[in-house]
Amino acid sequence: MLKDFEKKKREDKEALSAETKTLHSRLLGQQQLLRDAKLPVVVLIEGWAAAGKGSLIKELISEIDPRFYNVVSPVIIPENDERYPFLYQYFKAIPENGKITFLDSGWMESAVQKFLRHEITKAEYKRRIRQVNEFERQLRDSGYLILKIFLHIDKEEQFERLKGLAEAPETEWRVNSEDLWQHKEYKRFTSAYDEFMKITSDAAPWNILDGKRRKTAVRDALKLLVDRIDRGLDEGKYIGNPFEEKMALKKMPRLSEVDLSLTIDEEDYKAELKRLQTRLTELHNIIYRKKIPVILCYEGWDAAGKGGNIRRVAYPLDPRGFDVHPIASPLPHELNRHFLWRFWTRLPKTGHICIFDRTWYGRVMVERLEGFCGEKDWKRAYNEINEFERMLTDWGAVVLKFWIHIDKETQLARFTERENTPEKRWKITDEDWRNREKWDMYEPAIDEMLQKTSTKNAPWYIIESNDKKYARIRTLKIIVKALEKACDENFSRIMDK
Repeated sequence: MLKDFEKKKREDKEALSAETKTLHSRLLGQQQLLRDAKLPVVVLIEGWAAAGKGSLIKELISEIDPRFYNVVSPVIIPENDERYPFLYQYFKAIPENGKITFLDSGWMESAVQKFLRHEITKAEYKRRIRQVNEFERQLRDSGYLILKIFLHIDKEEQFERLKGLAEAPETEWRVNSEDLWQHKEYKRFTSAYDEFMKITSDAAPWNILDGKRRKTAVRDALKLLVDRIDRGLDEGKYIGNPFEEKMALKKMPRLSEVDLSLTIDEEDYKAELKRLQTRLTELHNIIYRKKIPVILCYEGWDAAGKGGNIRRVAYPLDPRGFDVHPIASPLPHELNRHFLWRFWTRLPKTGHICIFDRTWYGRVMVERLEGFCGEKDWKRAYNEINEFERMLTDWGAVVLKFWIHIDKETQLARFTERENTPEKRWKITDEDWRNREKWDMYEPAIDEMLQKTSTKNAPWYIIESNDKKYARIRTLKIIVKALEKACDENFSRIMDK
């Protein structure tokens, strides 16, 4: 791609200026149309150091209302200091519907630089390329318009620009050791960029522009952007078709097959609770030291005992090292982004524990059954969720998912108790009763969810919770066992009884 790149002949300056002005006017007129159509746009500007990426973005936004766009300059953090997954800062930056995000470098520069620096292995590099393809496809399939530009200059041009910047007192700060290293390794970077662009062009193709001719590059970038927006406005919001990638799935029983008669006596409960919570406190210190992120996901029937279960897990943890996220209906700014955005932005740092009370699985349960998303959206979500969780475990996270299960009779008894107990009455709402009436609709959807998303790397556990105390002990055992395995320290193989 870069090796075969041909530079265009110089163009008439007046004609170039006139065309650029026209394109700016078109982009200005597209702002409100984008907002009305609720089309989000991601513009990724990659390229060589000193190729003019920042200047190009400055020109692209010069005529746009600043309320309609955001410019993000992701930081390439050394691998040893990174506290979040590879794609975290990029997913976090995606715009709301009707707005544009401009990225001054992004996932290509980060992946390539770390690979050439030997901060990541070739296997990890290939995983990140796979993740990039999944990320771009997920955005495209949920209606995002993606434009990717690579600003190209040759080695000689880069040398002259870096030299000019370094020799001027007011710009010398803009040249760092990474820029000089890239210039020294120009040939290696050329091959790596070529390979990266070749295998990440399916969901959104790359566009290579001549960075040596700045005004021409501005005109060409503007034309690419306005044409992409026009095409998106003409075609309407794209909705991707569902497909299933083959992943190693863990066979799950149907909810109706689960034995809910399991119990634990009070004396055993107290002894086991104390033992497991003590061990969990020890493990929390170890995972912090070893920088292992942990993500615990709770789903289940209303009144199944999720809150009490979470309290027993959270109690022995250092409050500085965990967060509990109760997930309700998405807020407007969350609803106007990809459905996984609000979960990406709540991920824990390495060494921390994050507990989700309700999760991204709302997409294939309540959103599916209540009509809050289209059929293609929820069917596509199974695969998107599996990809998301694989990205988390590729990062090194322990991901455990619990379905807290009770039968209809137990739920009715607990609902009735809540209504008749003043201090518990706040826990029961009309919505709970409406959901109960739809039990027979939800159960097959939950069975399908469990079957399609219980992977080897992020398994589901159905927790029998007619006896809440039994459920708490079983959940704690699973967590302790998983963390011991992850820490590889005195793995005691605590088994379910």
